[in-house]
Amino acid sequence: MKILIVEDNSRVSALLKRGLESQGYQVYIAEEAEEGLVLLERIDFELIITDIMLAAMDGITFCKKIRQAGKKTPIIMLTALGTIDEKIEGFDAGADDYLVKPFEIRELYARVKALLQRKHDSGNTFEETAQIVYNDLILDKRTKVIYREGQTINLTPKEFNLLYFMMQNPERLLTRDEIADNVWGNNFDTGTNYIDVYIAYLRKKIDKGFDQKLIHTKVGMGFILSNKL
Repeated sequence: MKILIVEDNSRVSALLKRGLESQGYQVYIAEEAEEGLVLLERIDFELIITDIMLAAMDGITFCKKIRQAGKKTPIIMLTALGTIDEKIEGFDAGADDYLVKPFEIRELYARVKALLQRKHDSGNTFEETAQIVYNDLILDKRTKVIYREGQTINLTPKEFNLLYFMMQNPERLLTRDEIADNVWGNNFDTGTNYIDVYIAYLRKKIDKGFDQKLIHTKVGMGFILSNKL
């Protein structure tokens, strides 16, 4: 499996390359985001690891460009910071996972393995059906656009994935752990309030201005997509 590392610190990239190669992966290094984009046009990578703090083009912009190009390659972001706002910005840009420096190399191995397994398990089923419909809400998986009562609603990648999971499980209470596992992955930090933040984002976009509210909170239990509450 081919992995692309975008990191302008040669010592860090060399350590990551050596460690991942010891796990059997074929690793490519790009010192700049622009170089990474060129490599992505030439090589079919299974996973991308990128630092956020890069010269010229930062990791957030790099990630957005990858998603805008229609590539679904799993992305792990690395940063020396780690504030909730920065993590949310990374997830909104299309990142799948996040690691704060310094980190144990074994944790990176675990994150890589988990993301690759999720990619393998999901296969191409995401594209099998063009739309999911619930009540007056339509989710188009090809365009990544939501429609409600004829209005177009644009979501960030993580908001879209969260709503997609909820629309796959309507009228069912979803716990935070279930949402974390299915939207953020097995390594999600359950001690954070990301899920509550994103539920609030969805409510503003999906329910605000509509008489029928669809996204509900069961205090202390979880969240539910329902037109009956």
